[in-house]
Amino acid sequence: MFQSPEYCKTLSLKLSEVLDDVGVNEEMVMKRRRIFMLSESLATITCRSCGINETEYYLGSQSEGTTTIELDSDLDMVLVDYDYNVIQDWAEWEQNKKNLLMIQGENVTPGYCFLQLLQSDEPLFETNIPDENYIRDSIGRILLRNTLVTPLIEENVERHGPSNAFSGDNGYSDNDIVIAFPCDSKLQSVSLFLERPGVMRWLSSECVRYSASCVCFVVGTSSKIATYPELEWRISTSLPERCLMFNLNITQLQCYVLMKIILKSFVNAQNVRVISSFMCKTVLLHCIENTEQNIWKRDNLFTCLSYCLLELRSCVQNENCPHFIISDNNLMAGQFTAEEKRDVLQKLCDIIQSDGRFLLRISMDNISERLQVKLSTIVHFACSFQTSLEIYEQWSSNLFISFMKQISGWLLLIFNYLSNGLICNPKQIILKLKYYSVEGNRLEQLASRYLAPFLCSTLGLIMASSSIGQNNPVQYEALKWLTLGLNSDVTSGRLKLASMFYCAGDMDRAEFILRQTKSRYNSTVVEHVCGCWELPGESRSAEFQRKCSELSENCINSITSCCVIFMQTEVNCVPRELRYEMMRSTQDDLPYRSMNEKSWMDHAVVDSLPYLYFLQYKTYGHLQRHQDQQLALSNLVKVTFTGRNFGHKETALNLLGQCMEQADKPRAASQCYLLSLQQRERNNAAKFHICNLLRKYASNM
Repeated sequence: MFQSPEYCKTLSLKLSEVLDDVGVNEEMVMKRRRIFMLSESLATITCRSCGINETEYYLGSQSEGTTTIELDSDLDMVLVDYDYNVIQDWAEWEQNKKNLLMIQGENVTPGYCFLQLLQSDEPLFETNIPDENYIRDSIGRILLRNTLVTPLIEENVERHGPSNAFSGDNGYSDNDIVIAFPCDSKLQSVSLFLERPGVMRWLSSECVRYSASCVCFVVGTSSKIATYPELEWRISTSLPERCLMFNLNITQLQCYVLMKIILKSFVNAQNVRVISSFMCKTVLLHCIENTEQNIWKRDNLFTCLSYCLLELRSCVQNENCPHFIISDNNLMAGQFTAEEKRDVLQKLCDIIQSDGRFLLRISMDNISERLQVKLSTIVHFACSFQTSLEIYEQWSSNLFISFMKQISGWLLLIFNYLSNGLICNPKQIILKLKYYSVEGNRLEQLASRYLAPFLCSTLGLIMASSSIGQNNPVQYEALKWLTLGLNSDVTSGRLKLASMFYCAGDMDRAEFILRQTKSRYNSTVVEHVCGCWELPGESRSAEFQRKCSELSENCINSITSCCVIFMQTEVNCVPRELRYEMMRSTQDDLPYRSMNEKSWMDHAVVDSLPYLYFLQYKTYGHLQRHQDQQLALSNLVKVTFTGRNFGHKETALNLLGQCMEQADKPRAASQCYLLSLQQRERNNAAKFHICNLLRKYASNM
């Protein structure tokens, strides 16, 4: 079967080139994996530093690199709650945890389990039902319902800043957030899987060691054929599965992507997922296990794809697709009706029998058009699709922006923990991050070096605010911390330092920092990032996208500029005009805050470039440099009305309005406030400014 004729070899090579061009190539796959693993490390060290007993994993096609722009796969986020402890042996019981005994066997679908509650103070069966999340079965066991995870998901979506950082808009992926409980027990199915000859021949020794030692999860979902659907929990081996995917070569990854494209284009009509991408992945892994590795090469891609499609058809025909690791778990059990089965089989047969002609009917990612260009002998061919370089630049920039949004989200979580007294001082987090920057793995070291400078600026500003509030000079230690935060990104650390100098009355040093910051902000390269909420219609400059494609993940903060966030403990380092943003909400406004807005609306948050020009305007005014002051005002007007990707335009308009008031232009000021209210009708400090403006008018009458 694998002795491909010459035309299959040519087709395979050209098809592989097409997939290279749409982003399924070694370079893009590795870049995606590094960024997502870095994001995962960022989440882990932040949770640990804040005392949150959870670990966040980013799984699935986005983090594997097995997707395309139009395939638009989900990002699977797994939040593992370590307050729970799932065990198979009483020796694994832990005091003061919610211990759950895994029960498999009779009345439980293979690959699933029941969870029996144990006492938290001593290793005994629990005999009392704690709440409505538990039920007593016919033999007296207290079992946990899988519906428990729904309120947990809602709680985590609200509490975790980055949970909205990868929304479906603007090229980012949708989130599929799953709450899981850890199981450190060594599952027999994992041990048996690692002993299979085909697996041992294929996997690296490092992957084998990792798969044998890594934690498994239980997830609150039942099988399609469950006898007791509200009590079944799926046993997840997501981490070993990710390790398997990371061991695939590029031809195997391209084969998997093609299978998913075929499913979406031909098989799963009207978005009904009769066959899931996980089934395709499982079929692929079985095919790899049962063949020699030298089969999986670029000039054999089409033959490998045909083999996988034949195996998929066989699975559908027999209604049996064994889970690759937990082989007793049939992924297709109860998955489709007889009519759906006939329909899927017919479509798969048509695809297989077309001898590759189906590839010329794939419109997704312009696969058909690209393939025709590759196969054509015509030199001039009108192409309407993106080049491979454009796709690489687009994806690279999306990855960089998404990562900086993750940082913003985690910072907001930390700031809210500080504001609510759950953390005493940013210094305790900084010290923990310092530990990870030295003792952590490579990704933890890099993640801590991204996050720590933002917290250094915050710590320095809190200390400076305390000194200014007591009419004391700013301490050297505060300046030291602020200096350590200068390179958090292109602007925000420096703007915090300039804001402190301005509020301390040191206009010369404030002006110097602002001038230095402006020189660093190359608007053709640097892009602003707002992690507070998702912006409609975000766009990126061509030069920024080019830089993202050229730079590694070590340089993300050198071409991005984040919002400047001030907590109320930093208030004395915040100009009076911006302090109104900390009081943006009346009692009537509070119910109109969205879930995401709750994380930042009690702080003063401003986009960096408008704030830079506002501070320049104020500073030059104090220095009696009126020409420079007018230039700063012109720049503030320009960026407020034409700037891209600003998430707090209403705040910029409020600052501009107050500048207009101070320039004795009340009509222009009122227009700014009214425009601000058009941007955000509720929870907007513009209401206070309008009232103040009317009061001034009334007092002058």
